[in-house]
Amino acid sequence: MEIVSKYVREQQRYTKNNLKSIFGMDETMAEKFIRNLKTVGVLKSVKNNKNQFEMSDLVEEDIEISDETAVSGECLYVFTYVGVIICGSRIIKVYPKYLVRKKDDYSGEMKLVIKVLERYSRSDEQMVSMFNGSAENKSFNLLAVILYLLNDYFEYGIYINSKDIVEINGDGEILWEKTIDENFALIENNRPYYMELYTGRTVDDDMDYFKRLHECVLTECSSQLHQAQLENLFGIETVSISEESLDDFGDKEYILERISKELNVQFNTHRQILLKTLYAYIAQNRRMFEDSDGICMYGTTAYHAVWEKICAEVFDNKLHTFLGQLKLHVPLAEKFQNQKKKELIDIIERPIWEGTDTIQTAKDTLIPDIISILSVDEIDYFVIFDAKYYLLELEKGKSLRGNPGVGDITKQYLYQLAYRDFIKAHNIAVVKNCFLMPTENDEIVKKGTVRMPMLEALNLENIQIRQLPATMMYEYYLTQRKMDIRLLDL
Repeated sequence: MEIVSKYVREQQRYTKNNLKSIFGMDETMAEKFIRNLKTVGVLKSVKNNKNQFEMSDLVEEDIEISDETAVSGECLYVFTYVGVIICGSRIIKVYPKYLVRKKDDYSGEMKLVIKVLERYSRSDEQMVSMFNGSAENKSFNLLAVILYLLNDYFEYGIYINSKDIVEINGDGEILWEKTIDENFALIENNRPYYMELYTGRTVDDDMDYFKRLHECVLTECSSQLHQAQLENLFGIETVSISEESLDDFGDKEYILERISKELNVQFNTHRQILLKTLYAYIAQNRRMFEDSDGICMYGTTAYHAVWEKICAEVFDNKLHTFLGQLKLHVPLAEKFQNQKKKELIDIIERPIWEGTDTIQTAKDTLIPDIISILSVDEIDYFVIFDAKYYLLELEKGKSLRGNPGVGDITKQYLYQLAYRDFIKAHNIAVVKNCFLMPTENDEIVKKGTVRMPMLEALNLENIQIRQLPATMMYEYYLTQRKMDIRLLDL
């Protein structure tokens, strides 16, 4: 079977012929390929016109057109995803849309993106997303399961069950009760002496069924990942630690029954997750490339949320910091003393609804992306950031494209207005407002500003625009470092 592995760009417009050419498919294969990807929500179809060809983002106005129209070819296809997708024997590596320079190999950039996705998706309790798509169109996510099992192995090792053994005159702890009950003692000076002592110790059971099963599955997973040529992209070493096959452990029903019984006596949370993952892997009986209808994925349809998270960490977001813990050059103002245990986000006013006989406060209010409060040369700065995953075109002689909408702009002004009392009460001298956008360039780009005169007239800061090197931001994020805001030259 021929395996085709290719790169495509997030949110770029492709025709059906483009996809057929890139992935080496005939018409029938292409239609099945498109249908399967649309089922799990990673491919959208939009109208085929000049405006769409020139767009770099998928906006709300780009309503997905029907499958009937899509099959006729009267549309363009857009990957709304960043990561790796395996569809039959086709491996689709979708790189982020800010990478606009054309090249044959994006492996360096994608390795870093994968590391970012790994950190972004990590949680206190590691869980596995085993299925793609909706309830009606679920597809077992074999790739995610394989990656989980291999990463888990390198972090925790092999599933081991221990057994207690009893020895005579061994090195373990003396079992006095067994020794006294079952041995003769020599009495001298009214003291008993035992020539043989029973001792006990706990050892790993190297022939344990589940240890061997785990080793077999890991070896099989490694083989599949190597066949897909993805081990380098994910930075995972493959392992060959078993010469057994799953058939050596009994038929599928027997293996699953054994795992179920082990789950009933296993109370360690991590081991339970591992056993359930092994159960799913064996129960689905899927193999990469053999199941032409199955979809395996590792990535996200919401890379904008990843960019927001990166910016929030790198610029030390204070939105969820208690007022009493903010580091300012002046003590917390008297009017905020009774709100010490409130977070910075909680002091934003909420809409008040008044009826003829009732007054009620809404739950929702303005929610900024990032608020940074810092001191530069003993001067307090209050910086309002909004992470925008946009490709802004703001050049002379070209039409404005890829820009945030008027709602995003007005809200950014209002964030400063929402904190005006807090800023004034603490004599914060410098307030800045800024959109943060990714770029493939190596240096920070001062792209310009956006302003609305009627809001500017309220003495609110205009919104500056900075394009940040994505690679640099990733390095800060992965090493959990903060960026000096002075580098932005706001």
